[in-house]
Amino acid sequence: MNTLDYGVIGNCRTAALISKNGSIDWCCIPEFDSSSIFAKILDVKKGGSFEIITDKDYVITQKYIANTNILSTQFTDGNNCFRIYDFMPRYRFDDVLYTPPDIIRYFEYVSGTPKFKIVYNPKLEYAEHQSVNKEHDAYIKTHTAQGTYDSLYLYTDFNKSDILIQNEIVLQKDSFCLISYHQKLLQQNIERQYLKLQRTKVYWLNWTNKLTKYAEYNSEITRSALALKMLSYDKSGAILAALTTSLPETIGEVRNWDYRFCWIRDASMVIKVMSNLGQFSMVKRFMEFIIDIIPDKDEKIQIMYGINREKILTEKILEHLSGYENSYPVRIGNAAYLQKQNDIYGILMDVIFQQFETFKTSLDNSEMLWTITRSIVSIVKDNWQKPDKGIWEIRNEDKHFTFSKVLCWVAIDRAIKIAEIVFMNEYVAQWQQLADTIKEDIKLHAWNDKIGAYTQSYGSKDLDAANLLMENYGFIKAHDSRYIQTVKATQKELCVNGLMYRYKNKDDFGLPTSSFTICTFWLIYSLHAIGERSEARALFDQLLTYSNHLGLFSEDIDFKTKRLLGNFPQAYSHLALIETAITINKGTKTEDEQLLEAINKL
Repeated sequence: MNTLDYGVIGNCRTAALISKNGSIDWCCIPEFDSSSIFAKILDVKKGGSFEIITDKDYVITQKYIANTNILSTQFTDGNNCFRIYDFMPRYRFDDVLYTPPDIIRYFEYVSGTPKFKIVYNPKLEYAEHQSVNKEHDAYIKTHTAQGTYDSLYLYTDFNKSDILIQNEIVLQKDSFCLISYHQKLLQQNIERQYLKLQRTKVYWLNWTNKLTKYAEYNSEITRSALALKMLSYDKSGAILAALTTSLPETIGEVRNWDYRFCWIRDASMVIKVMSNLGQFSMVKRFMEFIIDIIPDKDEKIQIMYGINREKILTEKILEHLSGYENSYPVRIGNAAYLQKQNDIYGILMDVIFQQFETFKTSLDNSEMLWTITRSIVSIVKDNWQKPDKGIWEIRNEDKHFTFSKVLCWVAIDRAIKIAEIVFMNEYVAQWQQLADTIKEDIKLHAWNDKIGAYTQSYGSKDLDAANLLMENYGFIKAHDSRYIQTVKATQKELCVNGLMYRYKNKDDFGLPTSSFTICTFWLIYSLHAIGERSEARALFDQLLTYSNHLGLFSEDIDFKTKRLLGNFPQAYSHLALIETAITINKGTKTEDEQLLEAINKL
C-alpha cells in the first residue's frame, strides 16, 4: 500500500521528506516556504528527486538515531551493507547557531562491496521549467534554464560524472553528498561532514534531554516533540501547520491545501504543549512572533500568516504538476487567510494566560502582551455575536459555530485571569459580565434537546468533534451531564472503528470521507475526562499503530485502509498525541520518581 512512509529531516529553517527507500522526494530551499527543489511526492514524473538505486536483493530498513532528527537508512543483501545518515546541520559553534540550507547524506560503509546508483534529479522552482546539471571541479551546479532563475550545488567525494550518468558506484569507505543552496567557501571533505553529523547529533540529544519525562509513552512524546521542533522557524518564531502542500485529504479529491504557513490556532496549541514539555525558548520566540504581527492596538488579527510575517498569502494553482497520486490541483498559497474565524482569539489568549501564569509579571514583553490581551477583548466584544467560518474553514457559508462561541468565552475568561495576575482588577467586573453573557448564549442556543448534545452550530442537528474540547478549555465540567451526553453522542455519530470524522454534514466539497487525526485524539481525551479510562487507553494504543514506520502522523487517516493522508507531518496530530499521552500519564509516576520512592523507603 502506497502511504506516507517518509522520514523527515530539518533544522528549523527548512526540511525534507525522505522515503523508506532513501529517496528525497520533497524539499524546499532555502526556507520552508521557498519553491521546491525535489517534488516527486507531487508529480512522480516531473517533480524531481534524489534516489538511491540498489539491486532488488537489498533489504532496506529505516529508523531515526534515538532522540534525534537524524535519519538512518540501511541497505543490506546479507554480505554487503551500507547506511545513509540524512540530516540538516543544526548546532552551536562559537555561540552561533549554525543552520545552513543544506542536506547532508553521509554514506557509512559497513561491510562487503555494496553497490548502488545515484539518481540525482533536482527540479528547481516547483519543476515549472527545465533544470540543467553541469559538472564543475568542486561541485555539480543545477540551475533553471528559463523562468525564475534559481541554482543549487551538490558537493561530493563520489565521482561526479558517475552521478550525472548514473553509473554504478562501489562503496569502499565512508563518503558524502552535500546539497546546498549556497556555493561553499571552504573545501568540503568527509571529515568536515562527519564533524557536522556528530555536532548535530549532540544538539538533538541535548535538546531531547531537556524535555519533561513521562512514565508511559515517553518515546512517542519525544518523537512528536522532535517533529514539532522541526516545524518551528527560528528566524521569526513561527510554527508551521505542516511541511507540505497539496497532499490530499482523500485520494482523487480536491481538498488539497498549502500548509506551510503559521496558523494562529495551530501554532498556539503547539506552543501550549511545548511549554508543558519545558521548551520555553520556542514559547518565547512565538510570543515575539505574535507581538511582531500585531503592532497596532486596532490591527485586525488574521487567522494565519506567512512564516516571515507575510499577511497576503495569495492562492495559486501549479497547473503543470499532476498532484499526489494524480490528486489535482497542486496549490501554493492559501486563500483561507482572508477568513474570519473567531475561535483563534480564545486559543491565542489561552497561551498568553499560560505564560502569565508561569512567569507572572516577570514575563518578557509582559506589557506588550497585556496590550494584546486588552485588544483581543475588544475584538471579541465586537465580534462574538457574528457568524464566522469556524475552525474547519468552511469556505461557502458563515455560521454561528458553537466552538467559535466557546473560544470567545475562553478569550474573555483568560483575560480576566490575566488581569488578576497583573493586578488590573478594574477590568475584571466588566469582563466577567461579558464572559457570563457569552456562556449563557451558548447554553441557550448551542444545546439541542432532541440530539442530546451541543451541536456544530446554533440551531443545527449536526455534531462536531471540536465540541469535545469544551471541557479541556474549562467551559464545562467533565461530570456535567451535558458534557457527558455530548461526548457519547459525538462518539456514536462520528466514530467509525476507532477513528473520528470532524463532522459528517456536507461542506463546500461534499461529504468528508477520511478521518481527521486530531479528532480521534480529542475523543480519547474526552473519554478519559468523563471516566472511561480503559476505553480511552485502548483507543490511544490502537491509534498509535496507525502512524508510519517512524512514528509520524499526517493530517488524515483513511477509515478502511488506515493509510495516512493529508499534509505531513501535521502539527495538529503531534501536539494532540503529546497532550493525550500526558493526560493518560496523569497519576502515573516516572521511573525517576519510582526510584526515588524506593530509595526513601530503604
